[in-house]
Amino acid sequence: MSPDTLQMDRIDLTAPQPVVAPEPMTSDRVGSITLARHGEPALSRKCYLTSDQYRDWWARYEQGGLLAGQTPPQGLLETAQGAGVIFASTRQRAQETAVAVSNGRDVVSDVLFIEAPLPPPHFPDWFKLPPKYWGAVARFWWHAFDHHDGQETRREAEARAERAAQVLIGRAEAGEDVLVLAHGYFNHMVGRRLKADGWKLVHNQGFRYWSQRRYERA
Repeated sequence: MSPDTLQMDRIDLTAPQPVVAPEPMTSDRVGSITLARHGEPALSRKCYLTSDQYRDWWARYEQGGLLAGQTPPQGLLETAQGAGVIFASTRQRAQETAVAVSNGRDVVSDVLFIEAPLPPPHFPDWFKLPPKYWGAVARFWWHAFDHHDGQETRREAEARAERAAQVLIGRAEAGEDVLVLAHGYFNHMVGRRLKADGWKLVHNQGFRYWSQRRYERA
């Protein structure tokens, strides 16, 4: 696969068009906001890769779905059942997560919630790491040195996280409990914006697959 094939758009223009959410009803009640990570992806992490191979691996990861045979945790099913609105990233792994937990309900799919990019630095081919560690290296280079390889920059992703936070706050302030089914690091970025806007993390399951982090207005 050539580098041109692997080059990702800044906000993935090939993704499905977002479903426009209906306008919320006004309410005196302020709802909660739950950021949940998708289930375990099917693509194996049990391999050692060069930086170029990791670019190919990440491109396939971004397009792939979930490992078969998983059952969502009961707590996440209950959160989905009680949510006034469910948002999901347009990535396949988030879409399949939404199908697994939404019980046939409408889900608002939006590119606003896709993961921040992970382009690794260019290392020599003798240097190999498992995908898990390449992810950490790539995230550090992206965050500390703004290494983006023409993809979304850190500043652009931070601005997107703020837009996402404001969308979620608007729905919660209209009285709805909000559930987002998306990705580990971008959920972390949105959570930071929620805290900056006066929301408190009241339930924290970390960032493992299927995990939830719930915020309420302080």
